Amino acid sequence: MAASLKQTSTAAGARAIVIGSGVGGLAAAIRLGARGYRVTVLEQLDGPGGRAYVYRQDGFTFDAGPTIVTAPFLFEELWSLCGRRFSDDVELRALHPFYRIRFDDGTILDCSADDAQMDRQILRLAPGDLDGYRRFLGASEAIYRVAFERLGAQPFGSFMDMLRIAPELLRLRGYRSIHGLVAGFVRDPKLRFALSFHPLFVGGNPFRTTSIYGLIAFLERRHGVHYAVGGTGSIVRGMTGLIAAQGGALRFGARVEAITFEGRRATGVRLEGGERLGADVVVSNADSAATYRDLVPTGAPRRWSRRRLERAQYSMSLFVWYFGTRRRYTDVPHHTILVGPRYRGLLHDIFDRKILAPDFSLYLHRPTATDATVAPPGMDAFYVLSPVPHLGSGIDWRSQAEPYRRAIAARLEATLLPGLSQEIATSRVLTPLDFRDRLSSVHGAAFGLAPILTQSAWFRPHNRSEDFDGLFLVGAGTHPGAGLPGVLCSARVLDEVVPDARTVAR
Repeated sequence: MAASLKQTSTAAGARAIVIGSGVGGLAAAIRLGARGYRVTVLEQLDGPGGRAYVYRQDGFTFDAGPTIVTAPFLFEELWSLCGRRFSDDVELRALHPFYRIRFDDGTILDCSADDAQMDRQILRLAPGDLDGYRRFLGASEAIYRVAFERLGAQPFGSFMDMLRIAPELLRLRGYRSIHGLVAGFVRDPKLRFALSFHPLFVGGNPFRTTSIYGLIAFLERRHGVHYAVGGTGSIVRGMTGLIAAQGGALRFGARVEAITFEGRRATGVRLEGGERLGADVVVSNADSAATYRDLVPTGAPRRWSRRRLERAQYSMSLFVWYFGTRRRYTDVPHHTILVGPRYRGLLHDIFDRKILAPDFSLYLHRPTATDATVAPPGMDAFYVLSPVPHLGSGIDWRSQAEPYRRAIAARLEATLLPGLSQEIATSRVLTPLDFRDRLSSVHGAAFGLAPILTQSAWFRPHNRSEDFDGLFLVGAGTHPGAGLPGVLCSARVLDEVVPDARTVAR
């Protein structure tokens, strides 16, 4: 790959440090490298990916986090910056259906971009809502055209930027929750769930998350839902290959203890152990709240002070069980949303009461439905994800993890995976403690700051730090937000706010 890659970095170029090798950080490194920066990516884990880390055990490959690619053109753009094609390094497979929703009473809804198929299912599920469903899709497209195409990769550096879009936010009813928006079009509770649950994929409560996230329905239909063969880790490997071929460096097991400053200008970082690395620009792909709380001088941030961070609202966390089975469950599709008996009540328990509810709704990922390479022959790989409260709840996950895993296993065995308890070949769990300890996320929140309207766009930590010169942010905790499209767009914003390498070289 290196032989054909366009070389843009030079030995004497300006220096950039990227803290964290999540997808947003890797995308930032590629973009900076393409603009002439000498880039060093520092990662505290033993491998790349951050939330997209890869676990391998007993012959199984498990994506730790993201499993769905909905905007492949954002990856294609990164590869094109390096004179290559995304398809040279990563094979995407379009999924049909995108995912299956299985409601508590056994009702099935297979979601796809096939209009005729969707109409037939809605006529069966909620015949009086077909017209409302179609009108919602029109609203979703209108939101997509503004929020994603026009604003997703635009910096919100001043409040005037927010004021300029305020009329469009009002026209698109951005002040409403996504569930409130959907409820204005359809009446059936199941269909309301199907059209409003998506913010849970980025850490938001659908009853509070801004209706701007209604764009996801059109995003899926416009660009499809895809799986990367070998898992999302194959995309991460491709991205690290691009960085290396640009002349960039990736260091693992390198925990950043502090960002260094001269006055209010970032000058580099200090690693755990005392090593100092200088840079002309510093890009933090670490959790935005942790960046301002832990990596900059105490008391220095004016806007994102510790007091403000303490008052901020954070996303829920996640409990994830990765497991492999000795047999294959061939009737289970690639993605299944297993809905529990409650929707609003369960979310109230997770986001407000912050208790570990006895029931749950689950996302089940079975990549072997599409790609047999991630499991030994004749076996299946799975992960099942349950939204749970963040660590502000006080839940003791050291004692609760195994009972909770057993409860999830029993639910899966009773619904989708008969005989599961006798078929487990390998197993591991991830709890909110891992988000805090491995990923340095404040409160163990899986997606950082919650995606509510008052923590979006200008109200979110800016891509160019409001408090420090030469410090920039990418990833889930900055604009535009979490999810693969969001973090890739946050790196796109750097092209607008990071100065050209030739103007900052020392």
